[in-house]
Amino acid sequence: MSQNTLRTMTICLAAIASASLAAATEPGANQATRDAVAVETTNLQPFTNTAAIPAGADTSSIRFESAKAVEVATRRSFTTDGGYCEEGGYREPGGSAFCPSSRDESPMPAYRITYSYTGPAMASDEYGNTRFTFSVYVPPDQLNPTASQEITSHKFGRTDAADFFRLSTSRGSVEQVAIDEANSTFCAGNYIDGEWSQTDPSCQDKVAYKTVTAPSSYITVRVVPSRSAGQDVSAE
Repeated sequence: MSQNTLRTMTICLAAIASASLAAATEPGANQATRDAVAVETTNLQPFTNTAAIPAGADTSSIRFESAKAVEVATRRSFTTDGGYCEEGGYREPGGSAFCPSSRDESPMPAYRITYSYTGPAMASDEYGNTRFTFSVYVPPDQLNPTASQEITSHKFGRTDAADFFRLSTSRGSVEQVAIDEANSTFCAGNYIDGEWSQTDPSCQDKVAYKTVTAPSSYITVRVVPSRSAGQDVSAE
C-alpha cells in the first residue's frame, strides 16, 4: 500500500471519528425530536342532552334512576413527550398507552341524570343481563330552582322526574354500501369440504356496489329539562 493511499485513509477515518464525536456531544435533530413535548387541546361538548341506546331496546321500559350534582370537563389536553414515547417502544412491544397522555381540564358544575332501560343481552355478558343504564349531563341553568333544590337535597324521585324532564326517542337512518345484485355476476361453483370451488377456474366475479339507506343501529334518547312543570325548553 502506497504512502499516499495510507494518508488518504487516515484522513477519512479521522473525519468520520470527528463527525461521530460531534454528533455525540452536540444536540442534534434526533435528540431535539426525542426531547420535544407537544401539547394539543380540544374542546369537549358534555351538554348534548342525548344518549344512544341499541335499536333492539324497549323504549317503553325507559325509567328514571337518579340525579346527582357532579362536575364535567369541558376541555381535554393531549401531551406527547418525544423521549418517553420513543422509549415506550422498548419498554412495551405494543407501545405505551400514555403516548400521548390525556388530561381533562376546565371542570364545570352539572347534573348527571341517569335512566335505565331493557334491551337485548350482550353476547359477551355471561350473566345475560338485560337491564342497562345511560346518563346525560345537564348544566345547572337549564333546571328550574325546584328541581335543583331537590337534587341537591337528594329528594329527587321518579314522580319529580316526570315533571322536571321530558323524554323523546327517535331512530334515524344511515347510508350504507351494499352489493348491487342486479348489476353483479358471480361465478358458479360448489362448496367442497367447506371450501368454495369454482366450476370454471378462469371465471372472475364482477361485483357492483350501491348506496342504500337503512335504519340506524341506535335509538337516540333526548332528555330535555323543563323550566317549570309543563314548560318544555326544547322550543327555546
